[in-house]
Amino acid sequence: MTFIQGRRRVGLIAGGLIVAAVASFFVWRHFAARESTDDAQVSGHVSPIAAEVGGTVISVQVADNQAVHAGDVLVELDPRDYKVALARAEADLAAAQAVSRAAEANVPITSTTTASDLQTAEAGTGNAQAAVVAAEHSVDVENAKLSAARAHLTEAQANASRAAQDLERLAPLAAKDEVAKQVYDNAVTADRGAKAAVEAAQASVGESQANVKVADAHRTQAEGAVLQARAQASAASTGPQQVALIQARAASARAQVQQAQAVVDQARLNLDRTTVRAPTAGRVSRRTVEVGQVVQPGQALMALTALADVWVTANFKETQLQHMAAGERAEVSVDAYGRTFTGHVDSIAAATGATFSLLPPDNATGNFVKVVQRVPVKIVLDPGQAPEAVLRPGLSVTATVFVR
Repeated sequence: MTFIQGRRRVGLIAGGLIVAAVASFFVWRHFAARESTDDAQVSGHVSPIAAEVGGTVISVQVADNQAVHAGDVLVELDPRDYKVALARAEADLAAAQAVSRAAEANVPITSTTTASDLQTAEAGTGNAQAAVVAAEHSVDVENAKLSAARAHLTEAQANASRAAQDLERLAPLAAKDEVAKQVYDNAVTADRGAKAAVEAAQASVGESQANVKVADAHRTQAEGAVLQARAQASAASTGPQQVALIQARAASARAQVQQAQAVVDQARLNLDRTTVRAPTAGRVSRRTVEVGQVVQPGQALMALTALADVWVTANFKETQLQHMAAGERAEVSVDAYGRTFTGHVDSIAAATGATFSLLPPDNATGNFVKVVQRVPVKIVLDPGQAPEAVLRPGLSVTATVFVR
């Protein structure tokens, strides 16, 4: 009886050892096919928002942690200076266009005049008509000058408006001694100068109008200047050079129009940039701007964090990467929510984290100690998982990759 019980005990022990060995084998296979690390966190896109132009903040439309959409207004700067700059640039463009039109009109008129003069010198006829054409050309030129003078008047009025606005803003500050008297005096002087410029421009317009009348009178006189044909014969020989000169002036005028148009476009762009809009959807973070603050171009105002597009950056030891590859299944345990998300390996960094550190390791001294390096692995989460659990960049997670 004792012998039989001994054999049973040996059999049970042997069976238990076999079961334990099989269980150990499967446990080893289960854990050997995965690599885990708790050196991981959620990553995402953080877009810095900065001022593209300088100015005084007159409105801040968002608060910290507020959700915004692409194109929403974030901050508004005082646009008055940029409106004046745009008006001045548009006046300069109008003046340049007037000069260009006059120069373009000069080209065919001069060509016709010189050709007529050459024909007059050769044949001795038709000189009177050439004089009439030249006089009409003079009228066109004076009309163009009148248009340019009116455009200059518009520019002077815009400058006067700006100077008046500056004086109006400084007057109450000067009354309270909040600005230097010299600044206020300079504003008064600028206002008076701008008004004087308007008066001078108005006088120039009147002078141009008088010149137009004189040009009309000259045209009348040119109709009777038939006896001056022989005097114009010598001048007709320089016709081709005159045409080349006028064409060069027309080309220069066209270039000035393009330059003025570029200034207008830049002024309009600067005016549009006084309204700072969200480039992408996200939540406002690190808002540092306040109403009344004077900001400079490039100054940081806030940041936008896109919570809809996040991923996990897991720093695995270099000894864990032997069988790891892109596309392998992964699980991410988020400490903040106490639950696990599924995903897959998107890519493995091209270098270790230490390589991109501020002070990378330098072994030039010869005192080398081998340290296991870590390599960042990007894990993309599968869509449609617990939309209420918003993953924020920086959250700590534990990442597990199931290697093949």
